[in-house]
Amino acid sequence: MMDEIYTDENMDKKTEDGGQMPYSEIVPVGEEKKSSWKVKRAKKEGKAPKGPMSMKKRWAVLVAMALVFGAVAGGTAFGVNVAASQVYNRKAAENGISNTETVSGTDSTDSTGTVAQVAENAMPSLVTISTMSVEEMRSFFGGTQEYEVEGAGTGVIVGKNDTELLIATNNHVVEGADSLSVGFVDETAVEGQIKGTDATNDLAVVAVKLSDISSDTMGQIKIATIGDSDELVLGEQVVAIGNALGYGQSVTSGYVSALDRNLQISSDNGTTNTYTGLIQTDAPINSGNSGGALLNMKGELIGINQAKSSTTQSGTTVDGIGFAIPINKAQESLQNLMNQTTREKVDESQASYLGIQGTDVSSEASQMYGMPTGVAVSAVVEDGPAAQAGMLAGDIITGFDGRTITGMSQLQDVLQYYAAGETVEVTVQRTDQGEYKEQTVSVTLGSASDAQTATTQRE
Repeated sequence: MMDEIYTDENMDKKTEDGGQMPYSEIVPVGEEKKSSWKVKRAKKEGKAPKGPMSMKKRWAVLVAMALVFGAVAGGTAFGVNVAASQVYNRKAAENGISNTETVSGTDSTDSTGTVAQVAENAMPSLVTISTMSVEEMRSFFGGTQEYEVEGAGTGVIVGKNDTELLIATNNHVVEGADSLSVGFVDETAVEGQIKGTDATNDLAVVAVKLSDISSDTMGQIKIATIGDSDELVLGEQVVAIGNALGYGQSVTSGYVSALDRNLQISSDNGTTNTYTGLIQTDAPINSGNSGGALLNMKGELIGINQAKSSTTQSGTTVDGIGFAIPINKAQESLQNLMNQTTREKVDESQASYLGIQGTDVSSEASQMYGMPTGVAVSAVVEDGPAAQAGMLAGDIITGFDGRTITGMSQLQDVLQYYAAGETVEVTVQRTDQGEYKEQTVSVTLGSASDAQTATTQRE
């Protein structure tokens, strides 16, 4: 088991290429790709549960802590990505929010700034993200009990529309969150909503209503200026900013150690995702940095802090191994997420169901049988929504209403935002003469209460 390769679900996650990396916790994935490395994802941190507490009370505590700009411990250090400036900066002028400026040295011949200049310039575009989720734990006396768990990560302001401020972060930062707050540079905090997620690329966009942001705060925050990650070269100096340890934004600096690294991360449920083309840097990246900014010395956003290696399996300390997602890689995904409709979780009376029994496609099954990552449908409920739409046992669900699906828990989380009676497009992979081919089915979601009644009657 990987000892301390942190992913920013609280911390960070974890690595390809052709160079030699003498760290026992980073293991070659296969003989055919010596540049590919496998890393184990760490569990999401959070404060140890002290017992049940009402959501209202815990959320009040969370927002109060966010007011001091991220005093929530835990967080994640995986990564956030940002797209092209022409996408994120649209309507910035008419909406009254400016972009961070490109910095330069004091010498007229020096086109770059100091670490201090870069940090000062970029800080208004960084936010802390504090999350609240509910986890089920086994009781000492038997049975299970639900506890509310706090976590922390980072985000980057990348754009606005007519009604919302748009923030890019990692999917694992917000995954499973029942509620979240966003802390700005002036130490104010407001509630945010998950606008869209892309688990395959570990990206997400959080939206904050403009009506919830004070005019004073609007005057201090800025949209990040996007750079060109394709122009990076080995040895180039970079600056990393993130909500390290949940204490608030902190600044570190280092250099580009390598380019085009691949990273394979295994989650607790056995699902494995591979992230390619990452930036390796020796700029210190710590827990809570997920979604934070990696900046060039002009102050331009060129990557999102993603992962860190801390110790090997033998306990040997590893220094200077961090990863970030290049901005240019995230452009298409984040643009799609920003265009999605912002949703809130539906009331229990409107809860929906899909009508399938499914399981995650394990990394072993994916590699051995060439199965796509997603939810393998083991059974379809007779006359249920999925059956009526033509979904079959053996199908693998890979998308839901434009959102990438990589596992059953994620599918269940997504369904919480859709009401019974809504019709959604579900992407499935279906075998055809030994090959998986993509199909799209339109499913009208059923009522979860009806499904429970039918189950009780059958029992």
